[in-house]
Amino acid sequence: MQNKVTLEEAKKLIKFYPDWPKVGVNFVDLLPLLSDADTFRVIIEELGEHLTTPNVAAPEARGFLFAAPLLVNGSKAQTLMTFRKNAKLPANEGDLHKVAIVKEYGEDSLFFRKSDLQNAKVVDGVVEISILDDILATGGTALKMAQHLEALTVEKDGVSYPVKVKEFIFLADLSFLPGREILEQVAPVYSLITF
Repeated sequence: MQNKVTLEEAKKLIKFYPDWPKVGVNFVDLLPLLSDADTFRVIIEELGEHLTTPNVAAPEARGFLFAAPLLVNGSKAQTLMTFRKNAKLPANEGDLHKVAIVKEYGEDSLFFRKSDLQNAKVVDGVVEISILDDILATGGTALKMAQHLEALTVEKDGVSYPVKVKEFIFLADLSFLPGREILEQVAPVYSLITF
């Protein structure tokens, strides 16, 4: 039987590309974690152990890669809301909700379908959501996602339920940037690996 891969071994697979996609940005490449089934399995198991809500929200594209397996690995995840870039998410008229974000390399927008939020599970009168992404840097994307989600309600059978972001979960955290400090004002933050 093969020994279980450790997070420290997984961390060694992560690569950094300075000045990409523009000067001053240090790109963190997590895709090598997908090159080995045992490593990926450990990452997904660890993420699942820290997930405490049935509803997960993840931005494209790498957030999807780590969030989707949580729906089938025995974690608490039951629904996944995808936040997509402009012109990537088909929707009926009036269903798209825009989230303007500022990233390290410029302004951008993400979109989610309000109908996807309506499918979220209600627990004890609240729609609790975990925001899951690959890298915590400045925290801008996750913060805007949380603010927009918490400004909405979920209607089920004539009852309106508040939305609450219960936690932020990341694969890796760049501790030299202020993201964790910013997000902890909203909800607890957990990351598997810290740089």
